[in-house]
Amino acid sequence: MSKKFYGNLLLFLTAFIWGTSFVAQVLGGQSSIGPFTFNFSRNMVAGFFLLIIVIPFLSNRDKKANNGVAPDKGDQKTLLLGGISCGLALFFAMTFQQIGIMESTAGKAGFITALYIVIVPLLGVFIGKRVTLKMWACVVIAAIGMYLLSFKSGFDIGKGDILLLICAVLFSVHILVIDHFSPKVDGVKMSCIQFFVAGFFSLVLALVRENVVFANILESAIPILYVGILSSGIGYTLQIVAQKDTDPTVASLILSLESVFAAISGAIYLHERMTPRELIGCAIMMAAIVYAQVPEKKKLGKLN
Repeated sequence: MSKKFYGNLLLFLTAFIWGTSFVAQVLGGQSSIGPFTFNFSRNMVAGFFLLIIVIPFLSNRDKKANNGVAPDKGDQKTLLLGGISCGLALFFAMTFQQIGIMESTAGKAGFITALYIVIVPLLGVFIGKRVTLKMWACVVIAAIGMYLLSFKSGFDIGKGDILLLICAVLFSVHILVIDHFSPKVDGVKMSCIQFFVAGFFSLVLALVRENVVFANILESAIPILYVGILSSGIGYTLQIVAQKDTDPTVASLILSLESVFAAISGAIYLHERMTPRELIGCAIMMAAIVYAQVPEKKKLGKLN
């Protein structure tokens, strides 16, 4: 088995984990705990999973690869700043996603959230990056799909879908923040910090707006552990390991399959059913997501 095939297989597994985690979030939203309590719990589980298991494992691996010397991966101040910045962005994105998914479905949430692939290049305009004509075309295609998927009649859109769309924008900001800091610091350590930061702010709002009962958290242990350990902890780590051995464009295409897995798992476990109009909207949005990541062909010179 080649490294490239192995990496693609890990990315496929990551997409599956991320897609099915939407079901766990729906189940968490249907439980007796509020969205802030759920997000606090999942982030704490993810943070401690990375801190206790993943980081020591990766540190030992890096030391062995460097003859017992830990590699220098940036100063602690930048690491802390990056972790806090990513954590704040993640907190707002998760908040809108968890509240939105409570008023939507796992399948729709997967496709709407995946719009970050189209939104990220648009936000790049504000930091001086150019948006190609192809990307504008993807935005138009995605908007048509979004209309068919989320608008009921005329321009009447569900509240949950609006929150999920805001969530997609916030996850796009989160991606850009990661893109800024990740080359400068250890990515896994920064991720660990971001989970604790997001968990802290979720706890603050949970104590203010919700009735936090430990017994209720235990009742939702399965969905919390699933999104905490599998989606956040293992999913993030698999992505880091896998992308070292595969093409980034191919990696993005495989990871975007999370929206498909979200729809399939929602139908299987939650018995969600989409109308033909919604299915067409999903297909159009998926086309925009895939097209956005297909590299443009370089212009060929004249053949002699």
